[in-house]
Amino acid sequence: MRDNYGKIIKSENLITKKAKGIDNIDLGEIQNITTEYIITIKTNSVLNKNKDKIFIPRNLVERWDEDNVWFQVTEEEIESFKENQENF
Repeated sequence: MRDNYGKIIKSENLITKKAKGIDNIDLGEIQNITTEYIITIKTNSVLNKNKDKIFIPRNLVERWDEDNVWFQVTEEEIESFKENQENF
């Protein structure tokens, strides 16, 4: 991946960053990166029992900084990328 200045960024440097969507929606924390997807885990309850694994296409990355990665995706769109599981 390349940053905004064309500098190559190692994908593993994005692991554990917070993922955000359009309007700063919370998409969880980045856990893994494949050739096609950036995979996040988002906790949906106070008790941390329900979690969504979200497979976001890499081409939707908009920008990133030290703590966050922003994706060009709405809350409605992200529903199609979710895999919901309890305690995975």
